[in-house]
Amino acid sequence: MRCGIDPEKNFSHAIEFIREAAGKGAQIVCLPELFRSQYFCQTEDHENFELAEEMPGRSTSALGDVARETGTVIIASLFEKRSAGVYHNTAAIIDTDGKLLGKYRKMHIPDDPLYHEKFYFAPGDLGFQAWQTRRGKIGVCVCWDQWYPEAARLTALRGAEIIFYPTAIGWHPSEKKDFGAAQHSAWETIQRSHAIANGCYVAAANRVGQEAPAGGDGIEFWGQSFVCGPDGEIIAKGSVDKEEIVMADVEWDSVNEHRTHWPFLRDRRIDAYAGIDERMID
Repeated sequence: MRCGIDPEKNFSHAIEFIREAAGKGAQIVCLPELFRSQYFCQTEDHENFELAEEMPGRSTSALGDVARETGTVIIASLFEKRSAGVYHNTAAIIDTDGKLLGKYRKMHIPDDPLYHEKFYFAPGDLGFQAWQTRRGKIGVCVCWDQWYPEAARLTALRGAEIIFYPTAIGWHPSEKKDFGAAQHSAWETIQRSHAIANGCYVAAANRVGQEAPAGGDGIEFWGQSFVCGPDGEIIAKGSVDKEEIVMADVEWDSVNEHRTHWPFLRDRRIDAYAGIDERMID
């Protein structure tokens, strides 16, 4: 999805996409990270807090209507205002009956050039979760979470058979020539690794287009949303620069098949992992 400067137009555009996807047979729809606006975290600007909203609230209500209308599960990444001074980067999980089944608050909050998320978001405090929707048991993490094996593992241990990652990631245009290919390859590889290690599907929904709300070159989002199977094979992938619906068939039985044939979860040495909850082991 390409995100413009008008949040209401972005929201309407997303709803159009959901209806189109449902018309093509989609049963679970995941939107990109913070799809209602351009990626505002490129700057530290207090005015951007006006973009935040309560959850449940207006957006989850409207998306609930669309979920009920289309019979789809919707995963929607929103800027949550929890209370005065406390905000989260939060994904809403809306079931086919239109009800807000749950929400996931982004746990890992980056602070990099043009990714100043610590200015806006408190770290999530709801933990890693899985939800039994009417279309399957799913887990959700958000963008920077996708680099952490621990996040994927704990989500899978909750029973998730597919992990969705609403995403907003791209290149600094000045770095693209020297580092772009390696950066994208690392992003794709780590998520495919999560699928293999946990015997589950992984789906990442990214935005496309170049956004520079702070001026300068901004960020060129690299698109390439994808779905991979429990063996890590990519079964559907989007383009670098085009808006499109990336769809894949999920064979739920293959999760059990892979987890029994490649029994990584069975053979975990949970008695030997002391220290994984330490920052460093000296």
